[in-house]
Amino acid sequence: MKILAIGGCGSMGRYAMRTAQNFNSVDQIIIADINKESAEFFAASLNQKVSSIQLDVNDASALKQAMEDINIVVNTCGPYFKFGAPILRAAISSGCNYIDICDDWEPTIDMMKLDTEAKSAGVSATIGLGASPGLTNLMALIAIRELDEVTAVYTGWDIGGTSLDENAMQQSENAAMMHGVEQMTGQVKVFQDGAFKMVKPLQKINVNYPGLTNFNGNIFGHPEAITFPHYFPKLKDSINLVHGGHADFLILKSIMGLVNLRLLSKLRAANLFSLLESKQSTQKRTKGVDYPPAMYGFARGIKNEMPASVGVCMPSHTEDPDMNEKIKNIGMGEITGIPLACGIKMLAEGSINHAGVLAPEAGHIEPNGFISDVFEEISKVLGLPSGSLSDSIQITRSW
Repeated sequence: MKILAIGGCGSMGRYAMRTAQNFNSVDQIIIADINKESAEFFAASLNQKVSSIQLDVNDASALKQAMEDINIVVNTCGPYFKFGAPILRAAISSGCNYIDICDDWEPTIDMMKLDTEAKSAGVSATIGLGASPGLTNLMALIAIRELDEVTAVYTGWDIGGTSLDENAMQQSENAAMMHGVEQMTGQVKVFQDGAFKMVKPLQKINVNYPGLTNFNGNIFGHPEAITFPHYFPKLKDSINLVHGGHADFLILKSIMGLVNLRLLSKLRAANLFSLLESKQSTQKRTKGVDYPPAMYGFARGIKNEMPASVGVCMPSHTEDPDMNEKIKNIGMGEITGIPLACGIKMLAEGSINHAGVLAPEAGHIEPNGFISDVFEEISKVLGLPSGSLSDSIQITRSW
């Protein structure tokens, strides 16, 4: 299989490419980036399967040419609100399968509208297969399948739970932080009371997570909130949440309030957000067994005609100190890029073969096996023995 990795030398894409180069089903990877030197330098650090080209995705003709004879287009080129739909549309018209880590809800809506075109072209396009969205969707799918009927789905994560890739930290305009500011200001789309609504982000939502003390999540704009209702029409609520220390959110809300009042630019807010995150990473927060999970999917509904709930998570704390240390060493690059790599492998091997534009929970990915594969690949990256992270996912039930 021949891969075109658009933005493949970026702070998230490079983790996917370092993993994908070792798959037997991947024959060739072309790293494509507007920065020729960056693409060449990164490609040279990988194996003989990998080469590079300079590509400006704003040049429609060049983009189309780059996709000639390509089997899979991997898109880690942000921002997705600008480049998501155009690159997907080009892949569909070129007959290339497609995969990305889009974490913006607005372009997710636009890309989902290309489903009919993708089906007509026989193209399989999976959008948002990273950490969140991605692993969170599949955790929630496992939870949903434990219930007879589902009425609410929450996906969530600890906003200070993973460290940024050092390459991302060196960027003056950090894409991850800019994304965060966008999704915590203005209004974001969620699904509440059986309808899509535009709401103010960072509002508190109580999560009655089985096996844990009740905790509050804060609304954060993300694709999960708008994709789950597409596949589960009986849902009443679908919301993406973030959590963290109380003091953290007081600071965050203050910063985002200044942005909403136009007293602070989004770029300046992103820089302050980045500073806050770096300070958090140097502090050891006490996390007990009741601390909210590092990442989770939660479903509430009916089981055996009784109200029930299920939580599937990567916990922030376990009884095993060695496991806690291993989880702590998983950074944003690994937890985002390696699920993407595992999706590339599935496409290359033909185990993802459903045509259309699909979110991770669409049913075309077997969630348990995929998550196990992801943590096995993360073990390799961290230099851990095979199976070291096999117990990283926990399932708790209300019954």
